[in-house]
Amino acid sequence: MKKNIFIFLPDGVGLRNFALTSFKSIGEKNDFDITYWNNTPFSITEKLGFKELKISDKSLHPLTTVYSRSRKRMELNFFDKKFSEVVYNTYNFPQSYKGLANLVKSLMVDALTTFGSNERGIRFVRKQIKKGERTTAKYKESRKQLEEHKPDFVFCTNQRPTQAIASILAAQDLGIPTGTFIFSWDNLPKATTLVETDYYFVWSEHMKKEVLMYCPYVSENQIFVTGTPQFESHFDKTLLQSKEEFYKSHNLDLDKKYICYSGDDIVTSPLDQYYLEDLALSVRELNKEGYSLGIIYRKCPVDFTNRYDEVLKKYQDVIVNIDPLWSPVGQSWDEIMPTKEDFALQTNICEYTEFVGNIASSMIFDFSAHDKSCLFFDYEQPQLKKGIRDIGQNYKYIHFRSKPSEEAALWVRKKEDLTSIVKDIIDGKISSVKESKKWFETIVGPNPTQASENIWNSLNKILKK
Repeated sequence: MKKNIFIFLPDGVGLRNFALTSFKSIGEKNDFDITYWNNTPFSITEKLGFKELKISDKSLHPLTTVYSRSRKRMELNFFDKKFSEVVYNTYNFPQSYKGLANLVKSLMVDALTTFGSNERGIRFVRKQIKKGERTTAKYKESRKQLEEHKPDFVFCTNQRPTQAIASILAAQDLGIPTGTFIFSWDNLPKATTLVETDYYFVWSEHMKKEVLMYCPYVSENQIFVTGTPQFESHFDKTLLQSKEEFYKSHNLDLDKKYICYSGDDIVTSPLDQYYLEDLALSVRELNKEGYSLGIIYRKCPVDFTNRYDEVLKKYQDVIVNIDPLWSPVGQSWDEIMPTKEDFALQTNICEYTEFVGNIASSMIFDFSAHDKSCLFFDYEQPQLKKGIRDIGQNYKYIHFRSKPSEEAALWVRKKEDLTSIVKDIIDGKISSVKESKKWFETIVGPNPTQASENIWNSLNKILKK
């Protein structure tokens, strides 16, 4: 008899890994009956033809936002004390005190954080979140749907959103086993594990150790190391165009070698456009020396700013803009949905560019899968002033300590060195590939093509218990 699995999409983040890859087809081959339990504005049935059950209610308990924000701050404070660090608090972002509602919420968060940054305080907040969410209309709707459809397992695609809490609690209260996927490599030290499930699916042994370190309420037998479907497309040769086809489809010059500049969101890199400009100036300089180079600019899919426009216009002789093929179904960052077509686009950009340049992005792993180097920019821009975040902070984060050595990436720490470094990469004199592939294996695991299969195998094991 087929096992009935709910793939729970609390927001759009999980679409990329679990609706647009081969994940569903692999599950069906393993005799699972799959329903997408859909909390997003994206219509799974209309767009993809998959079976879905929509959650219409989006209500949260009035205090959930306060408690969840407090929990993050309290945990980060506690991590700093527990591990004798100062870096965990840099994962925090300033609160807003503008307007009465924001002022009240932020003051409540501040009070809870001040007095509750300890094990007892964190337990209290976790308990209050669950208590409040069990009273919501969303909990009642979720419970009713679960009672009607009787899934054997609820698999949550993202451990971060408050929108997931009530639905997961409804499943647990009905005795339905639940699991969540840790969706990004930096999530655990950032204290973003809001969804508490019966099982946790992680990318690698490294991430498993992090779960045990940062989530003391989780035991080792609750964790399954599976890999992530995020990188599977890079090993799918059917997605690759020929070089000639790729160049023609994006009006690229076959006589040029291209560098990818991968844009960041405005929070991570608020002055990102100036690093793109610096790279464009270096490319112009090298082209005067006889090189034939260009830049493919791929923006961050959830960057809604126009901050790059002036640079793109000014340097259109060397920069080609190729936008990600993501589709907006709402206004917020988690309502910008990826598409299957973007898998192929990103794979081809990685394959047909010389290397990637960016600020602290996980794109290093995408390019590593194609045996390409990553150049991290790590110097201040003259436009940096008080109130603007320095990008150097990104490289001090805990998740960057996972790299096997500094050679896992190439680094430009002085603007005046950029041209010579780019030249050396193009000439094959320097490369980060050997060490970046070690880093890739640490974070992603040794079998990056088997993640979807591993998740279904793990679900089989759980359901046979």
